[in-house]
Amino acid sequence: MKRKFIFGIVAAVLGLAVAACGSSSSTNTATHQKTQASQKSAGASKPAITIGDKNFPEEYILGSLYQQALQARGYHVTLKGNIGSSEITYKALTSGQIQMYPEYTGVIVSVLAGNTKPPHSASQTYTEAQAYVQKHGFTLLKPTPFYDTDAMGTLKSYATKHHLHTISDLKALGHSVTLGGAPEFATRYEGLIGLKKVYGVNPTFKPLAIALTYKALDSNQVQVADVFTTDPQLTLGKYTILSDPKNVFGFQNVAPIVKKSLIKSEGPVFEQTLNKVSALLTLDAIRKMNAAVELDKQSPSAVAHDFLKANHLT
Repeated sequence: MKRKFIFGIVAAVLGLAVAACGSSSSTNTATHQKTQASQKSAGASKPAITIGDKNFPEEYILGSLYQQALQARGYHVTLKGNIGSSEITYKALTSGQIQMYPEYTGVIVSVLAGNTKPPHSASQTYTEAQAYVQKHGFTLLKPTPFYDTDAMGTLKSYATKHHLHTISDLKALGHSVTLGGAPEFATRYEGLIGLKKVYGVNPTFKPLAIALTYKALDSNQVQVADVFTTDPQLTLGKYTILSDPKNVFGFQNVAPIVKKSLIKSEGPVFEQTLNKVSALLTLDAIRKMNAAVELDKQSPSAVAHDFLKANHLT
């Protein structure tokens, strides 16, 4: 099947903008070209970089975006993809196997730092996450505009039958409801621990590979599952998300965790490039990229390439 260039409209608009600039003086054009050439070679003489990503499609896309944007600036980048959960990927970072990876700010606070008192805002979450990683020799770059939180998802038919609107409505079902999620969901505050403590929910838990979540819901292997709010399947009108009024699942913008020494050794263009990519990642953009990978079966690398090309970052 031919790849769908989902960012064609964006590219066309940007193309018009570039055409409009063609009327500027040849001097300005030459200066612009010289600047671009300088930026593209910015990483040529810098040390090689190894970045990682976690174990689900959105992370594969993020890893590819950061890798390809840096490569376009001349940096020598190796991507170690699909490392595992946050616990495993952060260990790869602290042990020196990788030097950076994209992480969710709320996960840093609750899973990595072990804070069971949820922050009250996205900015507070970022501040607490930054404080934690800096104590360990790392830093967070700027966060993405989009956020991706865990959520309790179920088939609309099941929600209607059992009058489910909020997570607290699951309490009455007790063990009769089977809740599916990644194995680590069972040991996280932003998981079973928080659901039991805050909402009194005590379901039967079934460990699932993340890629099998919606298949398990559709086949009634589980009645409720841990899903992500940027999942493209949620746009199909088939599923209901139970509201989380007590905010167990927190605030989850993405920010690259980077080894502090790397910022210095790679030069200013390194940080600037990563921040430019992050700034473009709106909720609409990440949902479209997730859909291209998960529904249209395009490769994360190809989707990342199309997005960066449309935004003149390759």
